[in-house]
Amino acid sequence: MSLLVSVLREPAAIRSLDGRAWDLLIRQARHANLLGRLHYRLADAGLGAAVPAHPRSHLQSGAAMAEAQHHSIRREIRHLRQTLDAHGIPLILLKGAAYVAAGLPAARGRLFADVDILLPQERLADAESALMVHGWVSSSTDAYDQRYYRRWMHELPALRHLFRGSVLDVHHTILPPTARLKPDPRLLIEASIPVPGLAGVRTLALPDLILHSACHLFHEGEPDNLLRDLTDLDLLLRQLAREDAAWDALLDRADRLQLVGPLRLALRYCQRILDTPMPERIIARSGCQAGGGAGQRLLDVIYTRVLRPQHPSTADFFTPLARRSLYIRAHWLRMPPLLLAYHLAHKALFPPTPETRPLSNEKIDPKDRA
Repeated sequence: MSLLVSVLREPAAIRSLDGRAWDLLIRQARHANLLGRLHYRLADAGLGAAVPAHPRSHLQSGAAMAEAQHHSIRREIRHLRQTLDAHGIPLILLKGAAYVAAGLPAARGRLFADVDILLPQERLADAESALMVHGWVSSSTDAYDQRYYRRWMHELPALRHLFRGSVLDVHHTILPPTARLKPDPRLLIEASIPVPGLAGVRTLALPDLILHSACHLFHEGEPDNLLRDLTDLDLLLRQLAREDAAWDALLDRADRLQLVGPLRLALRYCQRILDTPMPERIIARSGCQAGGGAGQRLLDVIYTRVLRPQHPSTADFFTPLARRSLYIRAHWLRMPPLLLAYHLAHKALFPPTPETRPLSNEKIDPKDRA
C-alpha cells in the first residue's frame, strides 16, 4: 500500500511521519492530482495543525489551484447555459463539473481541466452548431479521428474555446455505442435533477453519478488519474450512505442500466483500497468481495498497481505490464475485435502529423483531464 493511500485511509498516520516521509507523501499526492483533496482530508480530521509548514504550503497550494479551476468551471457553466438555453437544449453536467455545480463533497480539492456534458443524441448537431457560433472549435482536424468519434464513440471530439482556452467534452451517452455494455442514455437524462440556484442546469442523479464514475474508471486505459477517480467514488458512496435504502436502490439502478459489472468493481476496490464503508448485505448482494476466477485475479493484479499514485516509489516489476494491460483492456471493452483491429492498424500505419494532432492548451496539464 502506498504512503498516500495509507494516509487517505487513516489520516492520523501523519503524526508519525518524518521529513523524508512528508516529502514522499507530497510527491505521491502531486502525481495523483490529490494534493488539494489530501489538504481537505487532513483538515476534516482536525489534523491541519499537525502538518509541518513546508508540506502545508504544498497542500494549501493544491487546494488553491483546485478552487481556481472550480471558479473557471463555474464561469464556463454560465456560458454554456446561455448558449444552449437559447436553442432549447438541456445542459446536463457530468463528472467533475457536476460535483462543483452541485456543491458535492467530491468537489473539494478536485483537480480537472474540462467540462463534460450530456445531451440527447438528436440534439448533437444543433448543440455543436450553437457552440461553434460562440467560439468553440474541434480539437482534432484529422478526418479519420472525426469519423471515429462521430460513428463509434460516445462523445464528439473535444472542443476548445478559441479565446478562453477551456476544453469541453460533449457526450450523448456514457459508454461508446460499440462497447459491450450499453446503458440507455434516455434513462440517465430522464432521471437528471436540477441544480439549486442554477436555472437551466442539471446533473445526473447521485446513483447515476456513481455509475458513470465507475464506468469511466473501469473503462479507462490511462492510469494517471485512476486513484483520483477512485477517491471520487469513495466520496460519492459515503454521501450515498447517509440513507441506508439508497444502497439497494443503487444496485437496482445498476441492474436496469446494465452496469452491474463496473459497479461491482467500484465497490470491490473502494473497500479494499480506501476502506469505504458499506453494508454487509450490499457486499453479499453485489458479490464485490467474492474471490472470483482467473479473470478477477488478473484484474486484481492490474488494479492494485494502477490504483496507486503513478510515482516511481509505488512501482514494482509488474507495474509497466499492468499499465499496458489496462490500455489493452480498455480498447477491448470499447470495440468489437474487427473494429479494434481496423482502428489500431490505421493508427499504426497513419500516425497523426503535427498538423492533425489535437490542439494544445498550455494552461492545462494533461494529467488534470477530468
